[in-house]
Amino acid sequence: MARDVKWLVVGANGMLGSELTSLLASRDMVGLDLPEIDITDATSTDSAVAGFDIVVNCAAWTAVDDAETRESAAFRVNALGPSNLADACARHGSRMVQISTDYVFDGESTSPYVEDAAPNPLSAYGRTKLAGEWGTRAALPNGSWVLRTAWLYGANGPNFVKTMAKLEQERDQLAVVDDQRGQPTWARDLAGRIIEIVDRDVPPGVYHATNSGETTWWGFARTVFELLGADPDRVTPTTTDQFPRPAHRPANSTLSHDRWRDVGMEPLRPWQTALDAAWRDGLLDSE
Repeated sequence: MARDVKWLVVGANGMLGSELTSLLASRDMVGLDLPEIDITDATSTDSAVAGFDIVVNCAAWTAVDDAETRESAAFRVNALGPSNLADACARHGSRMVQISTDYVFDGESTSPYVEDAAPNPLSAYGRTKLAGEWGTRAALPNGSWVLRTAWLYGANGPNFVKTMAKLEQERDQLAVVDDQRGQPTWARDLAGRIIEIVDRDVPPGVYHATNSGETTWWGFARTVFELLGADPDRVTPTTTDQFPRPAHRPANSTLSHDRWRDVGMEPLRPWQTALDAAWRDGLLDSE
């Protein structure tokens, strides 16, 4: 696809949206967020999408625990919103990138989830995000990319890395769960991959866009402590049942990257390499 396409980034003020708009700053791009666009309103989305070639939906309800008691509100943002955008794209001849999540899986697999593995979300957040995938693909079966990501961190907004850095200053020891496995992912790497798939015009469909490798939250926290110059042994392992939360967390949310190679692309770089690059780039400078 030509590099002179017109981009619309929805949810431009969030962690991923801000990285994407920064990388697209030299291109023909508009970034919108509330109140300029309300994706739960079909009229708002239709007028916003008109005239753009590519629409990237970075807007989402990401309060995982709150979604358990407010699922209808989360559904409006995570399911109805993408469907509205996809319907508008279908009417205006646009293509769309929808961001989804590892939470569409139940976490019970002993190996990484392949792209066509059967979803089985066990949380309201996962159910609403899966509905957003379905709505996008139904309206744009040949004109949409669904990118599932996980454990996202970046300079803009709260995330696990910033939380660990804060707690390192406040506590002598910190217990972090060691029975949930996943793939920490730098928002800038994900943003770059979004641009790359559009530039290369890869086939539409579902892709897993996480940094490579895997770890646990405990392992992730220890790495953050090491980058801070702190003793990683101050981070002790614990289990999920010691920290009960309203929403179910997948025990194994690692995602396979086979489809990237199928389309002639390498998966995103290892998570440790990405985290080191983000750190050197000033990940915590906004704090």
